[in-house]
Amino acid sequence: PSARKTKSGYSTGASVLEELRGVHPIIEFILEYRQLAKLKSTYIDALPSLINSKTGRVHTSFNQTRTSTGRLSSSEPNLQNIPVRGELGKEVRQAFIAPPGSLLMAGDYSQIDLRALAHLSQDPSLLAAFHNDEDIHSATAAQLFGVDASQVTPDMRRLAKTVNFGVIYGMSDYGLEQATELSREEASRFIADYFDKYPGVKQYLESTKEQARELGYVQTLLGRRRSILEIGSSNRQVREAAERMAINMPVQGTSADIIKVAMI
Repeated sequence: PSARKTKSGYSTGASVLEELRGVHPIIEFILEYRQLAKLKSTYIDALPSLINSKTGRVHTSFNQTRTSTGRLSSSEPNLQNIPVRGELGKEVRQAFIAPPGSLLMAGDYSQIDLRALAHLSQDPSLLAAFHNDEDIHSATAAQLFGVDASQVTPDMRRLAKTVNFGVIYGMSDYGLEQATELSREEASRFIADYFDKYPGVKQYLESTKEQARELGYVQTLLGRRRSILEIGSSNRQVREAAERMAINMPVQGTSADIIKVAMI
């Protein structure tokens, strides 16, 4: 693995250390220490201090309008960020229990952002995959690699999943390169192949950016608007960031609208 330098020296970020696993025993200890320190400071030390003295429980606040896309956020404490991965993370989660005689119930929509994208773009292949109740990531992998769905390997599916969600966030070939083991050239080809297989998605994304340029905003299926005034900036980086916001907001925002309607 190649070292990455920052202004202050060589990077010791998690992604860099993950690449260095096995190079030296200390890497494993550093990663484990950071995980334990994060769990201790964020949850084990912090949560008990937030217990309500009258109820003996922790009460969060769900914020309706704090995110730019309309998604709910949670604060004091953020109960949307309780760890679910890893044995130690699961133990923190087990601290949340229902009162005697009650149960905690979890419900979630399956791949709601991608379903919203399929509806908004009306791409025939994407719609067909959902109508046929296919695994959308395997279906995308089959399209990209030109194989039958039964021949899709876990690595193929993992890459297709990255591309599927990357498209929603306006991921570039550089972004896909950083998120996978692909070269820049391979990443560029995968994104091009994706849009060849799902031309309706490409057309929708371009028309959404054009709408943002013309109107100065984009909106969700239920009419929630977000101003995208920076899309007219002469600064390329600012303009491209605004284009990513324009692409992302109608999809994530529509998903948020649907979830909120279901919760009422």
